[in-house]
Amino acid sequence: MSKTFKALEASEENGGFKLSVIEKKLEDLPKGDLLIKVEYSSLNYKDAMSASGIPGVTRNYPHTPGIDATGEIVESEVGDFKEGDKVIVTGYDLGMNTSGGFGEYIRVPIDWVIHLPKGLSTKHSMSLGTAGLTAGLSIHALDNFREYLGFKDTKSVVTGSTGGVGSLAVMLLSKLGSEVTAVTGKKDKSDFLSLIGASNILSREELVETTKKPIGKSLWDLGVDVVSGETLSLLLTSLSPGGAVACSGLVGGTSFESSIFPFILRGNALIGIDSVEIPLKEKAHIWEHFASDWVLDHLDEITKEVSLVDLETEIQSILSGSQVGRVLVKI
Repeated sequence: MSKTFKALEASEENGGFKLSVIEKKLEDLPKGDLLIKVEYSSLNYKDAMSASGIPGVTRNYPHTPGIDATGEIVESEVGDFKEGDKVIVTGYDLGMNTSGGFGEYIRVPIDWVIHLPKGLSTKHSMSLGTAGLTAGLSIHALDNFREYLGFKDTKSVVTGSTGGVGSLAVMLLSKLGSEVTAVTGKKDKSDFLSLIGASNILSREELVETTKKPIGKSLWDLGVDVVSGETLSLLLTSLSPGGAVACSGLVGGTSFESSIFPFILRGNALIGIDSVEIPLKEKAHIWEHFASDWVLDHLDEITKEVSLVDLETEIQSILSGSQVGRVLVKI
């Protein structure tokens, strides 16, 4: 008799999309080198898009979302990974058009997988998840741009600071010694932002009042932006000489305006962050940091743990812009 497992499935129905927890068979999974029993996943904006049929993520339905997962290998066809090994999978096609982490099992190619670093539990790896990986890649790129001068005594700014990437970027920059200004549209979340390390809090309206186009006063040495649009335009006008912004999101729009002045008068840079298709060794490097010198205080406090049956409510929350912190999915 074929083994079955539970998974959250998004399907089209009467011109819309519905979510159901269903029984699937292992044979329903795609071919791959490793069969992994998933312990945890996490909820990211891209998951919510896939689950809701928003164009640009998933082509064919029915489909199981979940762009990240961690768990234990139960079948392996390659020597470097053995049954019983704990692993992390993030990005590539997982949860987009390949059955994802919102199911009890995934089957994936070896070149999507890294070993779970020592010092990092499966639970904490997905409390970070793709959001943490993206925040970590942003901070690493900024440090690289600054020739590894570090973040001590710098001034930084983070947009979308109550969301997944934003909140983890605030926590990480604060841990590394930066004075962080958190920009948010949620005026009632100042206590949350102070808890995770923000020294200053600006509303979106205050950001507009504080900055000036086409170039204004130098306010921050570096920034992490998950919004884009007008917000990114304003950050670029307000960097110190030699400063940079790492951008990884588009909730504020897919385009932005800028003059040449920040780039030729102050030597500023805009760094794009991709957490999906980058080489495994780059992902592994960031996870090793989170297992050692980047261990974050208060991570459990900003993480909400839910089951598959609770996910639909959380998906609606993230799509409406009301999610705060991280959503961990226990499978």
